[in-house]
Amino acid sequence: MKIAVITFSEQGLKVMEQIAADMEVDQYLHHAIKGSESITPFERVYALTAEIFQHYSGLVYIAPCGVVVRAIAPLIQHKLKDPAVVCLDVGARHAMSVLSGHEGGANDLAIKVGNLTGAEPVISTTTEAVKDLIVGIGCRKGKPADEIKAAISAALNQIGEEIAHVRYLATADVKGKEPGLLQAAAELEIPLRIIDSKLIRISTLPFGHSDFVEQNVNLPAVSEPAALLCGRRTSLLLQKTAFNGITIAIARENCTSLA
Repeated sequence: MKIAVITFSEQGLKVMEQIAADMEVDQYLHHAIKGSESITPFERVYALTAEIFQHYSGLVYIAPCGVVVRAIAPLIQHKLKDPAVVCLDVGARHAMSVLSGHEGGANDLAIKVGNLTGAEPVISTTTEAVKDLIVGIGCRKGKPADEIKAAISAALNQIGEEIAHVRYLATADVKGKEPGLLQAAAELEIPLRIIDSKLIRISTLPFGHSDFVEQNVNLPAVSEPAALLCGRRTSLLLQKTAFNGITIAIARENCTSLA
């Protein structure tokens, strides 16, 4: 995807730089804010949006959602033609899939941006929102995709659940670039969420601690906290279970249990 990132605040600039450090993007910044020479200045976000809307497959705004909606509203044509649009708040708390979520790739883009910034992806596509399982994964270095997929399948079988109900795979950032894990997520067509190690270390959620993991990656655990921290109102269905150098934990989001 050809991606543009747009912001008009100093706080937004910091988030944009964080994204640009790990993703190839074109950067746009309001002219009143000083940025590097690689960043394109603009005066009015509405005019900029009209100019670039059809030239990118994805637009990431670090700005108030209302401003983004008003900027794109006159330009929207069809879900198969419009670019993916994602909106982040300047605190990088949430990455919202706003336009062309499924067909245009905004859901995937929100997850990618969330993984880079620590923002929680906000995805309202019905077919995705009804999925409620999160598979937390830890693995030894170099584990191949086929073994990871087999471990996921075996773990789901243990609790009588199906892969079709899995919303996310999740792991800690120390394992976020494992080729086998990335390949497994791509082949299963399930998004991989990367959980910041700092969140795992300070979490008070009920997960088991492992001396082995602590010694090797300086974390109390990987699979259980990744599964629990990846969703809302989560609870473990399957505690950490080992499969030949791969650990799997499965959590369920209790999305309707508000009472």
